[in-house]
Amino acid sequence: MPAPQVIHELVKKFERNLAQYKSASYNETETRVEFLNPFWEALGWDVNNRQGYALNYREVIHEDSIRLKGVGNSNSKAPDYAFRIGENRKFFLEAKKPSVAIKTDVSPAYQLRCYGWSCGLPISVLSDFEEMAVYDCRIRPKISDPASVARIKYFTFREYIDRWDEIEEIFHRENILRGSFDRFVQSRKSKAGTSEVDDEFLREIEEWRVILARDAAKNNPELDARALNFVVQRTIDRIVFLRMAEDRGIEPEEQLFRLYDGKKTNIYAHLLDIYRAADEKYNSGFFHFTNEPGETEPPDELTPKLNFSDRALTEILSRIYPPISPYRFDVLPVEILGNVYERFLGKVIRITPSRQVKVEEKPEVKKANGVFYTPPYIVNYIVQNTVGRLCEGKTPKEVAKLKILDPACGSGSFLLGAYKFLMDWHLKYWLDEMARTGKIPQIPPAAGRQQKKSDPNTLCQSATGEWRLTLTERKRILLNNIYGVDLDAQAVEVTKLSLSLCVLEGFNDEALQSNLRLFYDRALPNLSENIRCGNSLIGPDFFAQSQGTLFDLEEQLTINAFDWRDPVHGFGTILKNGGFDAVIGNPPYVSAVNHQASAPEQREHLTHSKEYRTLYQKWDLYLPFLEKGLRILAENGFMAMIIPYPFINQIYAKLMREEILREHTLLSIVDGSGVRVFRNAVVTNCIPLIAKRKTSDPIQISRIEGETIVPAFTKTPAELVQDEKTAVWNLTEKKNIAHDYSQWHTLGDYCFISVGMVLNADERKAPGKFKKDDLISETEDEIHCKKYMEGKDVDRYKINRIRFLEWGTRRVPDLIRRPTFPELYSRKKLMINKLGTIKATLDDGQLINHNHTIHAAVLWCDLKNVENASINNSVKRYSNYKRAELERFSKNIDLHYLLGILNSKYANVLLADIRGDDFNIYPEHLKKIPIPPIDFTNPAEKAQHDRIVAAVTELLALNRRLQTETFFNPQERVVLERRAASLDRQIDDLVFDLYGLTPEERALCE
Repeated sequence: MPAPQVIHELVKKFERNLAQYKSASYNETETRVEFLNPFWEALGWDVNNRQGYALNYREVIHEDSIRLKGVGNSNSKAPDYAFRIGENRKFFLEAKKPSVAIKTDVSPAYQLRCYGWSCGLPISVLSDFEEMAVYDCRIRPKISDPASVARIKYFTFREYIDRWDEIEEIFHRENILRGSFDRFVQSRKSKAGTSEVDDEFLREIEEWRVILARDAAKNNPELDARALNFVVQRTIDRIVFLRMAEDRGIEPEEQLFRLYDGKKTNIYAHLLDIYRAADEKYNSGFFHFTNEPGETEPPDELTPKLNFSDRALTEILSRIYPPISPYRFDVLPVEILGNVYERFLGKVIRITPSRQVKVEEKPEVKKANGVFYTPPYIVNYIVQNTVGRLCEGKTPKEVAKLKILDPACGSGSFLLGAYKFLMDWHLKYWLDEMARTGKIPQIPPAAGRQQKKSDPNTLCQSATGEWRLTLTERKRILLNNIYGVDLDAQAVEVTKLSLSLCVLEGFNDEALQSNLRLFYDRALPNLSENIRCGNSLIGPDFFAQSQGTLFDLEEQLTINAFDWRDPVHGFGTILKNGGFDAVIGNPPYVSAVNHQASAPEQREHLTHSKEYRTLYQKWDLYLPFLEKGLRILAENGFMAMIIPYPFINQIYAKLMREEILREHTLLSIVDGSGVRVFRNAVVTNCIPLIAKRKTSDPIQISRIEGETIVPAFTKTPAELVQDEKTAVWNLTEKKNIAHDYSQWHTLGDYCFISVGMVLNADERKAPGKFKKDDLISETEDEIHCKKYMEGKDVDRYKINRIRFLEWGTRRVPDLIRRPTFPELYSRKKLMINKLGTIKATLDDGQLINHNHTIHAAVLWCDLKNVENASINNSVKRYSNYKRAELERFSKNIDLHYLLGILNSKYANVLLADIRGDDFNIYPEHLKKIPIPPIDFTNPAEKAQHDRIVAAVTELLALNRRLQTETFFNPQERVVLERRAASLDRQIDDLVFDLYGLTPEERALCE
């Protein structure tokens, strides 16, 4: 679209008075009001909150100024604007006055990039209206970087009108809602140098762990491995908390910096003084050194007696301040911290007999192929549909009675999501109450007590006039509502850390001291009775049933039996009062084989325990978590967990599926089979939402699209159960889209479809001797000479990555059975992924595919007279009963035609009809896909074929250009991306025509 009139006027005005605006007297505030606000309003943003939304729901947040006099960063402040969709930040805008040289000045670019990177935002904008620079904030900022580093777009005010399409495509609010921003971000994701802040910060604190562990082991020879893990973890937690509190204005500026910068000696003694002051101020578990009345958790008597060298502490403390550190801890989200810690806790410190320190992956993590942090949109969905439902129509006094539990809380992502939801809910309720009465509401008194004038308020105002919950109200909500359990003591401490930081969000030291003076109350709640360490699945009966077996302390700590009904060390009072109102989370996924190998006694106990009635055959560990959750759930409560998709259709989950439908109400289920919820994980997922009551409500089936969960259709319980014998659930919707094509030929009539290379069975029997990854290189050389790809490398109409496989060496035959049909790899073929929806592309020859993840399809006519006897026999067998048609159909069909059909939306409808509820795509499924016949003697039918071939050919070429070329004019990329999207839609339309779909059926496919 052409630039709107307001942009023409702003450009003319700025040009007319350029000298005045570039003078030193024209300031940043004037620039924002006069130019930047109307500029971004023209892009559809409610910059001045004309809709009157509360702070939590505004589209544009004008950030509070936060002084950060950190080293080399004088007078830094938070970005001037945060642009949001819902409650999610999309990008920052940092404003400057026009006298600042945006193109060359290093300081503003570094400042903006640090904030964007620390917040995990992919891009952000720097502008003084005269110039506008867009930065990729996934590239780690360095204070020495020129202003051009990571800059991906640059405009001057004279270009705004001519390049308005380019600006609007990315930043207009409506286009962002349509996904243009995310597509732009995704298109740059593979650029060199990009990294996520959580990955970088994880690497950072993993290095701290090694430094501290070696130093502590050397200077404290009495420490065993368990104590060393505790000491290192607790020290890192304390440093992270204090540094984040400092940048948020809660702790004195640079107090940790002064420990090493002032040439002090015995740094650890000074650090202990800071810890003790924090204990007085916060009352949190990670600063707990002395016994206090009412405390059930023992104090930390170990770390005050330790010795750390000044060199080790200086190494760490110097890395959390500029110029070394690019992190802005005032905006580093607590959720990102949780993501980092979730993976950090997947490793453990071990001490060798010679007192050498080793950091290794935990056995259970190694067997599970890593630790995976739940994405925020999944957390939000589960919280909204459990906690959100429970809060509907209630008052704060009623909500105070709700008990929300995560029985495998890890680093606390679900509890943090639930706590934030409750704070938002209370804030809205109290604001409405204040608007109704004209008074600031007071915190409701405990049951049986009358309201007093001296009771604390629920609301207070920030320095900028925004209303927020008081510290006392935040603590009340947290202590009343949020509960968690985890087997890992370190994870429990991280959960407490995350929740504590959330309590303090938006407060500064002055507010905390005022709270302390007014109410004689420390800033943080003690969470030792809310977040417990223990084994959620195994109780004290484990030891009772193992008579004759003596368990030493180490074994007891490993099992960590947890008595839910213990009123002091468990949650006996809650269970006595009916149980938990919501059970949420992401339980561990551990297969039968891995669980048996890592904890045979525990698996044996669970299998034969009378408490778990639904464990069947080779059950997975998430199943007893589901059963335990339902046992401790209160009547009319809700349980929702994200679990593996095989729960829907595997026999081992049969009894659990039956119990859910027989004794409870399955309200909804999210089908995540078509996406990868967890980054770098193979598993696909589903989310059942269960109510502990029996009704005949229809079951809502939803799908995950991008990072949105969209309702699709409903089913009755009877319709859901596909087979009563196996109790398998069918999440597909039977719409009459797939016509009867029984008279047509299928893909198997045109193509020979085969798997690729296979691991040798001998290697499977002796794991560890060879690993597939040892044979693969990113670069080609004399040894790694075969092009190689796996399923994740295949995309629609493109190949995301090619690597090189070791070939022709002595050890390869020992590891790999050569492809059953090696001739496939020297021929033109389609490469088709094995999981989810069809993604296919074209290979001109020489690519080797891994059999577990990719299928190859070669035209029958291209396989005649090959040397391989087995494939010749296949061709002969095929020819014997298709002899007349083989030449007629295969001879003229182009692989581009078949590729367009396979990548179409309708092909996945046909596939779903063929494979049912299976997530895998097997050759037998592909062979049955009906292919529209083409009579090449008929000009109209030949033209249909040729139009698809031409469109697919052009799309493949476009994608190759977009992947390999560097575009000096960014608009060229935008134009090509638009053309590629247009061709994709055009191919869909042509395929719809071939299959004779009605407009209604096309809409369903879309």
